[in-house]
Amino acid sequence: MTLTLYNTLTRRQEPFETVEPGKVKMYYCGVTVYDYCHLGHARACIVWDVIRRYLQFIGYEVRYIQNFTDIDDKILNRACLEHSSMEAVADRFIKAYFEDMARLGIKEADEYPRATHTMNGIQRLIHELENKGFAYPADGDVYYAVRQFAEYGKLSGRRLEDMQAGKSDRVNIEDPEYQKKKDPFDFALWKAAKPGEPAWESPWGAGRPGWHIECSAMVRDRLGDTIDIHAGGADLIFPHHENEIAQSEAVTGKPLARYWLHNGMVKVDGEKMSKSLGNFTTIRDLLDRGVDPMAVRLFVLTAQYRTPIDFTDEAIAAATNGWHTIKEGLLFGYQYGKKLGWGVGTASLLAETVERFQETVNNDFNFPGGLTVLFELAKELRREGNIIVHEGKTETSPDELQRQWQTLVTLAGVLGLEAEIEAETQTSNGLSDAEIEAKIQQRQEARKGKNFAESDRIRDELQAQGITLIDSRDGTRWHRN
Repeated sequence: MTLTLYNTLTRRQEPFETVEPGKVKMYYCGVTVYDYCHLGHARACIVWDVIRRYLQFIGYEVRYIQNFTDIDDKILNRACLEHSSMEAVADRFIKAYFEDMARLGIKEADEYPRATHTMNGIQRLIHELENKGFAYPADGDVYYAVRQFAEYGKLSGRRLEDMQAGKSDRVNIEDPEYQKKKDPFDFALWKAAKPGEPAWESPWGAGRPGWHIECSAMVRDRLGDTIDIHAGGADLIFPHHENEIAQSEAVTGKPLARYWLHNGMVKVDGEKMSKSLGNFTTIRDLLDRGVDPMAVRLFVLTAQYRTPIDFTDEAIAAATNGWHTIKEGLLFGYQYGKKLGWGVGTASLLAETVERFQETVNNDFNFPGGLTVLFELAKELRREGNIIVHEGKTETSPDELQRQWQTLVTLAGVLGLEAEIEAETQTSNGLSDAEIEAKIQQRQEARKGKNFAESDRIRDELQAQGITLIDSRDGTRWHRN
């Protein structure tokens, strides 16, 4: 059951072998903090959160670093519009980030380095690149000489000769900064100060770092020259991650990361998410509409992490129904454990089930396949719960049920799916067993009084909430759909 991962760098699936046995150094290119996090951030953060959880589950000690880009043109533009400062804007949206991620059940990283707190490391790295002939100053700016790095393009598969300068939105040949470059493909490591913008003193004059060098420096400062996993969205492969490799490896002569993992992009109703299309949705907007955070997690995990994903109302509704099923299974122990005589403490897990879950997920983090195992457990526990309600006993031994439940709770925890325990008898559709029984009693009284319209109304009301009634000579039985 060896874990294998698809490595963007090699374009193939490979066995996972860490630099240091039993330990994983993992870095995720985090958010630029100029606005509230959107659905794309939700997908990425959930994916890397679950991958980290899974690595810990199979025995690795994981050191997980996620950065904040807190100096950027977008941040400065927002600060200007709000008559605020770069620091105030960044602090506000970092606070909002933690609020949104907590609602999604995402565990905090071990560290959150900020670009503005890494200036010494950034300048040191630029200085080393300059000394090694990979960087050059130009009127207060410093540029990376792309053609000096022979392996440039190895991550993205792009070749310089295939990319024509002046044909890309990234290139403006009339730009004075562009004209400073020795080669059109060179990119900025340090930018000279502009009037009214924040700046830091440096050997090249006052200025601020380029985006790409920030991550190279933060990785090196927090995790060393070579890490195990470098993660991010597929949109970062080029130029950001390509440039990170060029910067870091030119200095150290070592691989920046052994495995490059990238999550797929997010669409909304089949369209690219953008404010101009009116489909830009933030995490807090979605959750404030009443969508269960666990349904969002479940939805994200139903797709292979490298593939595109499409947020639609229908998809979220299906994920909500799926979460109700898993939640009922998770609540089983709190509803029926005492009645079944379960002892205090944790039962042993179902070894074969755990092994099947692990064997499935070990295939390039196949979380959709892992969810199949969870649904099987949850549906079985839901069925047994209905039998307990109607017959007062179970078809399966209490000990076996406890093992099934404990296995479900454990594996769901690996995926970050956790049910809030409001009450031992509370269920995912909002009606407790006692409330259902009370409704049935009201219906029986209506039938006795030949008030069949009221009897039918109660039956239909329960049916609308997922409760089916079955009348027989022995009385009325019910079950959850």
